[in-house]
Amino acid sequence: MAADPPAPPASPASPPSPNPPARWRRALRTYLDALSAERGLSRHTVAAYRADLERLGEALARTGGDAGAGNAAGGAGAPGSEPRDLLTADAAALAAHLRELRRRGLAPRSISRALSSLRGFYAHAVTAGERADDPSLNLAPPKLWRSLPKVLSEGEVEALLAAPDTATPRGLRDRAMLELLYATGLRVGELVGLQLPQLRGAGGGGGALREIDFLVAFGKGSKERVVPVGEEAAAWVLRYLGEVRPQLAAGERHLAVFVNRSGRGMSRQGFWKILRGHALAAGLDSAPSPHVLRHSFATHLLEHGADLRAVQMMLGHSDISTTQIYTHIHQQRLKSLYDRFHPRA
Repeated sequence: MAADPPAPPASPASPPSPNPPARWRRALRTYLDALSAERGLSRHTVAAYRADLERLGEALARTGGDAGAGNAAGGAGAPGSEPRDLLTADAAALAAHLRELRRRGLAPRSISRALSSLRGFYAHAVTAGERADDPSLNLAPPKLWRSLPKVLSEGEVEALLAAPDTATPRGLRDRAMLELLYATGLRVGELVGLQLPQLRGAGGGGGALREIDFLVAFGKGSKERVVPVGEEAAAWVLRYLGEVRPQLAAGERHLAVFVNRSGRGMSRQGFWKILRGHALAAGLDSAPSPHVLRHSFATHLLEHGADLRAVQMMLGHSDISTTQIYTHIHQQRLKSLYDRFHPRA
């Protein structure tokens, strides 16, 4: 009788499943999802909160609870103490982390934002039942030295707006973007995210716009506001929409107002490069950020007699104290003119 055939070799054991994420990482993910879904914060703001909280969480994971232990790779908390992480950290660990940020040279405003991130996370953790107390309640924010934002003079703005070569398609697009940014005070994310239906005026409704009277902007937290568009900016944008956008966006099915050379919507980084190139061509001392044009928009409006509340509404500030910084710029510039030209200054 023939021997039974040998049994087939046992199949290799399936590899173990990867370790599930730590509990504090799951809590962090839940909090960040809530920021996006419930509070409507932009992905850039959520990314900043994530960076602040992951920096603390990873420091605590390295040191077992002493977030101020510098960059030590394998430190531990006090002898006999229970290791802590982002979800179980106490007030002392949070205070040590803020001191470490200050020791590393972070600006007070950056440390203040990190503290805001911590407060939001722990308030959410308490509400969600992840922990019973809020260790961030009594943490003191760093003193903020309120610096006046940088603004361009009206002459510098005119030079910047005139820098693009409007005989070329991309130059005409760039002129339209710069004109609209200065005319409306939009944030850069609002500018590059602008969609055709957000432009309002005569025409539209399935046909080409003949006029642009105002636009609808969606700011922080998806808050909607109406911003008037001046005749000069409107004329450049209409010319771009009629002459250039159909070429650049040929074959693309999207509603982005401003498109790049590939026909897709303009990115923040792409606009920064464009702005930098035209600033250098205009002979400006340094390349301004897009936010400098927003600051210039507000300051020049106030210098020409605009009402502070109206400027607040156009900028989309929820608190007028944020807008009042521009009155300080105006006063500073008036004092500078006085000192230069008054015979008894």
